Amino acid sequence: MRQPLNPEITNPDSVSSSFSPASATNRREPARPIPSLANNSELEEKKMKKRVDLETTETDSSIKTTTTTKKKKKLMEEEEFSEEKTRDKKKKRKVVEIEPRGGEEEQGSESSSELVEPPVSVERSKKSKKAKKENDGVEEEAKGEDPNAVTRFRISEPLREKMKSKGIENLFPIQAGTFDDILDGSDLVGRARTGQGKTLAFVLPILESLTNGPAKASRKTGHGRPPSVLVLLPTRELAIQVFDDFKLYGGVMGLTSLCLYGGASYNTQEYNLRRGVDIVVGTPGRIKDHIERGNIDFSVLKFRVLDEADEMLRMGFVEDVEFILGKVEDVSKVQTLLFSATLPDWVKHIASRFLKPSKKTIDLVGNEKVKASTNVRHIVLPCLTSAIPQVIPDIIRCYSSGGRTIVFTEKKESANELAGLLPGARALHGDIQQSQREVTLSGFRSGKFMTLVATNVAARGLDINDVQLIIQCEPPRDVEAYIHRSGRTGRAGNTGIAVMLYDPRRSNVSKIERESGVKFEHVSAPQPVDIAKAVGTEAAESITQVADSVIPAFKSAAEDLLNTSGLSPVDLLAKALAKASGYTEIKSRSLLTSMDNHVTLLFESGRPIFAPSFVFNVLRSFLPENKVESIKGLTITADGKGAVFDVEREDLDTFLIGQENAANVSLEVLKTLPPLQQRDQSRGRFGNAGCGQGGFNDWNGGGSRFRFSGGRGSRGGRGGRFSDRRNDRFGGGGRGRGRSNGKKW
Repeated sequence: MRQPLNPEITNPDSVSSSFSPASATNRREPARPIPSLANNSELEEKKMKKRVDLETTETDSSIKTTTTTKKKKKLMEEEEFSEEKTRDKKKKRKVVEIEPRGGEEEQGSESSSELVEPPVSVERSKKSKKAKKENDGVEEEAKGEDPNAVTRFRISEPLREKMKSKGIENLFPIQAGTFDDILDGSDLVGRARTGQGKTLAFVLPILESLTNGPAKASRKTGHGRPPSVLVLLPTRELAIQVFDDFKLYGGVMGLTSLCLYGGASYNTQEYNLRRGVDIVVGTPGRIKDHIERGNIDFSVLKFRVLDEADEMLRMGFVEDVEFILGKVEDVSKVQTLLFSATLPDWVKHIASRFLKPSKKTIDLVGNEKVKASTNVRHIVLPCLTSAIPQVIPDIIRCYSSGGRTIVFTEKKESANELAGLLPGARALHGDIQQSQREVTLSGFRSGKFMTLVATNVAARGLDINDVQLIIQCEPPRDVEAYIHRSGRTGRAGNTGIAVMLYDPRRSNVSKIERESGVKFEHVSAPQPVDIAKAVGTEAAESITQVADSVIPAFKSAAEDLLNTSGLSPVDLLAKALAKASGYTEIKSRSLLTSMDNHVTLLFESGRPIFAPSFVFNVLRSFLPENKVESIKGLTITADGKGAVFDVEREDLDTFLIGQENAANVSLEVLKTLPPLQQRDQSRGRFGNAGCGQGGFNDWNGGGSRFRFSGGRGSRGGRGGRFSDRRNDRFGGGGRGRGRSNGKKW
């Protein structure tokens, strides 16, 4: 007999009732039943066969039904299982949020542990990333903050807010480097390039010391109090500027300041001293006067400051400064600060004599070669003195970029004359009354006029915003003067341009270049194309600003002009721009002397040239004497193989045709100026037509006309002999002392 079929297989309900998640993974597919054979009779065997066949058919059908049902049930169970896992996950997440570490230690089934751990890992990862991001942000913020930020120093909130209102959020290197030493009570020598903020380097720590630092306890207050601070400066303008800083920043700290300088009323100054003051700023001469009058008491002095000490030496204040410093009885109670751009021997002597042996030195220049401002483009431009009035306006047009310009001259008379020639310019020098000088500086600062012509009175310390261009009419007497003049631009991190005019025949710019550490850019005077481009841009901007309402009134005239002129619209507009800019005539300008309507020629003869007389003798061999005398600025090239000079444009053909009759002589019109010999490079002293010191309108004494004739002295001065005889002897003309009645710029 066959064994009966398993009811679990044939009954779907039993499948559903006996199914559980635990047994699902162990459930096996049912095997097909194997029929048994009867041993009695064949008939029963046949009947049994039929029954088995019938049962087998039913079983196959049952198996199919059971398999389908099983798949459906399995899918339903899997969905229930998925929902159960989701509930467990949510439950576990809540536990993790409350107790992150405890959640990791939860006990559970293998499957639930597998489900819970990933959320914990994700949460920890998110928190780790967030913490890392915050830490990175702090590090980035620390890295991004300037190490010289005001917030890093012991500066009180009122002072910090006042600095912020002036746009100061970071200290300059000299300020940051000296702040702590000064505030902690050390004597100090500070040195930095001009324009790097030396004034605030002592103003800020002094104010903090008086109000919140070591000097606060012993500082006198009340009516009639003697000063706690004395600051000495070489010029009135610089004294006023430093006083303004003390007044501005000291005012928010409750401190009063007073400025003492010559040219102002003694009575007013004496009255203010008797009322009591915390800070006195002034020039040595006037301070000395008040000491001798008994108006200043140094008994409670806490600070004495020498600013621009090297300039005091140059201006002859040595005795006055030593007299004033010597009036302090107990130097152990006084802190002495000395600031300067350069450190000549006298400044070092003052430092060793009046500063404590424990003094600190902050030197941001040191032995570096570059002593001038590195934010300035330094340009040298060859120019005869007689061409200065024509050249300077064009330099301003091409290089000022619309900013302020300061022109430096050597003489007061030259400043007056040049200021009268430049549109809108004002002069500033020592002969002008102090009240007028203050009005002039105020107008220049406020932009009422954009060009200031000054002597060295403005070369030191004056901090005027947006001075884009400095022009020096000739090289100064010493390198320090060049450093301070050029330092009036490119201040406080800005950039600027310094142009120095020079006569290559008698000036030595290489010495200034060598000692100041700058690299001069050699250029020629602005040419017509450069000038037209500059003024054309300005004119175009002014035209675009004209109101559209005027177009109908001029449109008819414009149409008539366009129809009748025969010019294109572009050509007509170019003429209109030229007219609007006032540049209606293009004049050629030489490269060498910057003279209008002159051209520069290069002379070569196939042999080295050791003296200008050789060139003149060769020229006389094929040119008329009057043409030879008319040339200007003859200078030997740096390689000694040629010479350059200027001729009037109308004489150019005469020179070029004449050279065809001379053997081995070449004359070439130059487009760019080659390197030239300077005064110290020549092998002797030779007279050159322009050695007389003429002014704008008087250049006859050794000026535009001169004479070279063998050993004969020129009309400009005493005759002389050239020490090198390899070319020729020639009369030197000396320095133009003979009939020269001009003056130096």
